[in-house]
Amino acid sequence: MKLLPLLLMAMALPAGAQALHKCTIDGKVSYSQQPCEKGVASTIEVPAAPAPDPAAAANLKRQEREAEKMATQRRKREAREERESLAEARAVASHNKKCKKLQMQQKWAEEDARGATLQNTERARLKSRRAADMYHLECGG
Repeated sequence: MKLLPLLLMAMALPAGAQALHKCTIDGKVSYSQQPCEKGVASTIEVPAAPAPDPAAAANLKRQEREAEKMATQRRKREAREERESLAEARAVASHNKKCKKLQMQQKWAEEDARGATLQNTERARLKSRRAADMYHLECGG
């Protein structure tokens, strides 16, 4: 950041007009700061560089601040989205685990109902229906 003002000041020093020589030798054109040794020569005056615009430097600093601010906001947004994504993944995993547990309980209740004695059959069927209802309520399956 501190290098930019120094660079702009160095560019502002008067370089003075320099001459550029255009040489054409055997149909080939070349440019040099030294005069041509042979062939067709012409001299082109190179104007001095314009003075730096202080408004442009201020505008550049403002744009750099805005870019840094936007980068900070982007990093914060990405971190927040990642936290939300991880929380959502944990919630889905927890729900799936709960559904698996309810499914197992339903299966066991059905097995108990099939193997129940004559006296416990109605109670085992009721337990099986309740386990199925709970599974369907929580998991929609």
